[in-house]
Formats: sequence, structure tokens, C-alpha cells
Amino acid sequence: MRLPSSIFVSVSLFTAETTAALYLSSTYRSAGDQIWQGLTLLFTLVPSVLVQLTLTFIHRDLSRDRPLILLLHILQLGPIVRCLEAFCIYGSVGRVEEPYVSITRKKQMPRGGHSEEVERQVGQAEGKLFTHRAAFARTSVIQAFLGSAPQLTLQLYICVLQQGVSIGRGTLMVISLLSIVYGALRCNILAIKIKYDDYEVDVRPMAYLCIFLWRSFEIATRVVVLVLFSSVLQLWVLPVVLLNFLVFFLYPWILFWQSHSPFPENIEKTLTRVGTTIVLCLLTFLYAGINMFCWSAVQVKLNDPDLINKSQNWYRMAVYYMLRFVENASLLLLWYIYKTDFYKFICAPLLVLQLLVAYAIAIFFMLVFYQFCHPCRRLFSSSMTNGLWNCSSLLCLVCTSSASPQNRPMGKSPRPSPTRTEPPPDGTHDTASDSTDDLPNETTYDMLNDTIYDTPTETGNNICGGINGDFNHSVSCNA
Repeated sequence: MRLPSSIFVSVSLFTAETTAALYLSSTYRSAGDQIWQGLTLLFTLVPSVLVQLTLTFIHRDLSRDRPLILLLHILQLGPIVRCLEAFCIYGSVGRVEEPYVSITRKKQMPRGGHSEEVERQVGQAEGKLFTHRAAFARTSVIQAFLGSAPQLTLQLYICVLQQGVSIGRGTLMVISLLSIVYGALRCNILAIKIKYDDYEVDVRPMAYLCIFLWRSFEIATRVVVLVLFSSVLQLWVLPVVLLNFLVFFLYPWILFWQSHSPFPENIEKTLTRVGTTIVLCLLTFLYAGINMFCWSAVQVKLNDPDLINKSQNWYRMAVYYMLRFVENASLLLLWYIYKTDFYKFICAPLLVLQLLVAYAIAIFFMLVFYQFCHPCRRLFSSSMTNGLWNCSSLLCLVCTSSASPQNRPMGKSPRPSPTRTEPPPDGTHDTASDSTDDLPNETTYDMLNDTIYDTPTETGNNICGGINGDFNHSVSCNA
């Protein structure tokens, strides 16, 4: 059983960022900067409350008699208690004989066109640790993009205005950047495990390194571009941010309304329609917050029973990065045009070039990850290179067709010569659009609910539910 190190990293970043933000807000109060103090506390307390609610919701503490745990969550100490509980479970493994175990079946990565299915026994302690890991993976994403990302943008903006970086502010900015990158990394790993739930996924260190570099360059560049633009055009930054946010917030809802699917009712049995709507709005709110700063590896699909789009859409990714690159270049161009004497000690053309090159480096590491380091690249219906090439060819075709009426000579058009179409040879098919179609997937994963149900049965081979989303085809048996 693996050491719950990811839980320790999540709690460490959460505690360090909260402590640094509280200290920095006290310095703002001493200096009389009440606006900066209020915004710093806002970007600290709001994600902290959301983290507490997420942990309570996943562990179903409201339906269980655990008043002490609820009190600690109210005091914003829930992540620390959950971390200690996870390490206590890890330390007790093997000391007590477990009366029930679950048998899980996972496929291995195909080699030579064949994939073997492997059975493995999973005890209750390991199942509880999985629930803790899944809960902290989600809270890391929430903390990163609803707390750390706005906090980093705010503190960098203050540094630009005050032309200096204090020790407290610099410490908070470094911790916030690490928290964002770690949250984006957890989002990538979470997306891989959701899409390929039937397979035994092994993420190698080189894959972690590529994701870390990809997300670091992408997020740092995006934050710097937003700060530079807001420093010269304060009134225009709000429409830019709101437009980005509303587009990504409404996009899943528009696709849901176009599909004419029934309203999702399987999120949580105890939730009413109003409660389900609130949960879905919070999910799309988080989705919009992620896409504000970087590409969201988890694509929300409200008409899917699992609320997640499991198909790998290269076209959507390519369009996102092309439009984001154009947007960053446009914002930098506006900053360069309207910059004041405040930036006279900075070589503006060199800074613009560095930021654009940094974003291009982020795209390069993304391509390296999906082409060489993705743990499930053998399962891709089409390679990323082919998908991006087809997307660029489609864009060139659209541009050529839109420009062709202007270049067509006036006069009578020639009569087209009759042509005879040959049927395609047997055994050939077009795979260029495989990445755009929603391929059927029988895996079930409950993104919002990873609780454990261990109910004893009288017979030894009855099929029962294990852990939602990870342990499919589980069979409980007496140990």
C-alpha cells in the first residue's frame, strides 16, 4: 500500500498558504491598506470554506453521528484532521485482520494488441485511504483555482503598483504558484483515472515532470499577462475576466440544453432538485475558474451520468490553445501601446517576446506529455499529432474557402467535367474524427461521491458495491 504522500502535500500547501495569507493581511492592516487586506482575506477564507464543505460532502459527515469532526470543519481545521486520520489508517494496516475484502478487476495496458485482466484483493483500510486520496485530490483543485490563482494575481498586481516585493508577499506568491501547479497536476491525474477507470494506470516520474513544467509555464505566463494588462487598463480588465468566465461557465450548460437530456438526478440521493442545481453550478464555476488560467484536463459534460466527458477531443484542446495564445498576444499588445513611464526601466519588446516564448514552451511540454509520457497513450483512438494536424488542415480549409470568392474571376463559370467515384477499398476507414466523437464507455465514475459501502453479506460470493468510481466489478467475500 502506497504512503498517502499526496494527502500530506495537499494539507501542507493549504496550511502554509493560509498562514502566509493571514500574516500578510496583518501587515496590510498595520500599513492601513484595508482594501488589500480585505481582498487577501477573501481569497483565503472563501476557498477554505469550500474545501471544508467538499470534505464533509464526500465523507457524508452530515448523515453520520460525528459532531467533533463537524466542529473541527467549522473551525477550518478539517484538512489537518483528515490527514491525521489517513496516516492513522495507513499505520494500522496489517495489524488487525479484516473480516471483509473486496476483489477488484483491472485491465493492464495492452501490449501486442492484448490486454490482461488482473484481480487484486482490497481491504477496508485501503478503501478508506482511497476515499481520502480522492477527496484531497478534489480539494487541491478547488484550493488552487478558486483561492491560490486569484491570490497570486492580486499579490503580483500589488507588487507592480508598489514597485517592490516584501518578504511576506514574496513567500505567499511562491506558495500560491506551487499550489496552483500542484492543483493542475492533480486535475490531470484525476482526469486520466476517470477516463481510464477500467485500467491499471501507472504514472511515471517523467510524466509528472512534463505536467509540472507544462503547467508552470502556462499558469505563470497567464498570470503575468493579466497583471500587466490590468496595470495600464484597469477599467477593461473586468470585462475581459467576466467574458472569459461566463463563456466557460455557460458552455457546459449550453451543450446540456442542446442535448435535450433529462436533468441529472444521480449525484446524491438525499439532494433535492435545488440542491442538485447548486452542486452543478459549483462544478461549472470551478470548471470556469480552471479554464481562466489553464486548460482543464477534466471536461464537464452535464448530460453524461458521470458529469465527465471521457472522450479525448484534440480539436477542442487545439482551439483553446490557439485562441488563448491570440488573447495573450492581444493583451500584451494593448499593454505595450498604452504603457506609461512606469515601465521605462523595462525593455517592453523583450518582455513581450519572453512571455510569448514561455507560453510556447508550455505548449511544447504539453505535446511531449501526450505524445511520449501519457500513461494511456496506447489507448488513444488517434495520436495527438494527427489530431492537431487535422485541426490545422481544417482551419486552413476554412480560411481558403472564405477567401476563394474574392479570387474567383468574373464571367461564365466552366462546366464541371463528369467524374466517377470509386468505392473505397475494403478494410479502410477514416479515423481522423475519432477524437471528436464521444466514444461509448462503460466505465462508471462518480466524480462527487467516493464514499465506501462495506455491508456484510450472509453468503460469500454476493456482488456488492465497493468504492464508487474506482473499484468496479467488486465482489465482497469473507476473509
